[in-house]
Amino acid sequence: MLAPFETRSFRFQWPADLLTSWAFEMETIILGWYVLVETGSVFWLTLYGASQYLGTLIAPIYGVAGDRLGHKSLLLWMRTSYAVIASTLLAFILTGHINPVVVVIISTLMGLVRPSDLGVRAALIAESMPAGTLTAAMSVSRTTQDSARVAGALAGASIVAFFGMAPAYMIVTAFYAVGALLMLGDTAQVRRISLAMTPEEQHGKSPWRDLKEGVAHTWKTPILLALVSLAFLTNLSAFPLTMGLMPYVAKDVFHVDQTWLGYLVASFAAGALIGSLLLSNVASSMRLTRLMMGSSSLWYVMLLIFAQMPTPTLAIVFLILAGAMQSFSMTSLQITLLREAGERFRGRVMGVRMMAIYSLPIGLLAAGPLIGLMGFRATATLYAAIGLIFTIIISLRWRAELWRA
Repeated sequence: MLAPFETRSFRFQWPADLLTSWAFEMETIILGWYVLVETGSVFWLTLYGASQYLGTLIAPIYGVAGDRLGHKSLLLWMRTSYAVIASTLLAFILTGHINPVVVVIISTLMGLVRPSDLGVRAALIAESMPAGTLTAAMSVSRTTQDSARVAGALAGASIVAFFGMAPAYMIVTAFYAVGALLMLGDTAQVRRISLAMTPEEQHGKSPWRDLKEGVAHTWKTPILLALVSLAFLTNLSAFPLTMGLMPYVAKDVFHVDQTWLGYLVASFAAGALIGSLLLSNVASSMRLTRLMMGSSSLWYVMLLIFAQMPTPTLAIVFLILAGAMQSFSMTSLQITLLREAGERFRGRVMGVRMMAIYSLPIGLLAAGPLIGLMGFRATATLYAAIGLIFTIIISLRWRAELWRA
């Protein structure tokens, strides 16, 4: 687990990723609860959730930029933009001009950049990490997201409850700013920032051609197409239940306050954190694609059971189990994708993978009217059942690539 920290750049990137991930999770809890309370509408909540993922449509462009400009400089620019956008929203809060429309608009601006963060940080790790420690590095990196969903969710809900929205969002903005500054910490690497493609390689090639090459490479490589298909499916049918809809589950299904909302979100994340820590120690001895498909199926089974739970206490148990399965599945997917993409196409393939996240806002927006029509439990059961069926279909369709010896 500690081997990745022997690489100097990782010692700066890991805390930068950690603070940025904490800011993401705190912001989602703070603003999601605000929108739901102010509007009383699940439609507005899903609209806010969907606004954060608009950038998935242009994620391949970030992949091209990373391959051309270098992932270090691209991530530095992205982290700086988070701090600027968050500072703008903080100004609205402090001046009393905050309202749900402003939140959705500014979240949309953040959503043009934020969805590609995970892909770019993963490509940077793969670019700077020795091959022998890549699996451990990706698993340890994953803990930044999972710990953020535990501590960030609890902290975001608690700080708002005790101190109000303005102090809570000041902390979010500070985390974004320090996360950007830490990307400058490895001064030696900053001075080494160079084009991922040499001028000779870029000569006569347009970014549009690079983009088409990356999409074609993903489409024509069976294992990559299988991985992206699974990413699309899980973002469509699994993540909406435990991310964007959780404020609704807490308030209107279990009838609890924002403190319990923090517990529900944190329980799923705690399971994911446990899964990441386990995987960092055992991944090198396991067949990751088999682990990925088995864990994905169990993830949906846990969500099916979660949807039937009558109390938040019982729901927490199955959220922890679902989080662990999610971590096994998605971390294995990301490691396999980075290995199979090849160095030349790594950024562009990760961009295509991040574009698959656009199914998440589709799932969120579809859930709004479905919940109004038949309730949350029936909607969640439908989503989990569809996900389980198509996971089995993916396993059978690409059996040779996913289950090969």
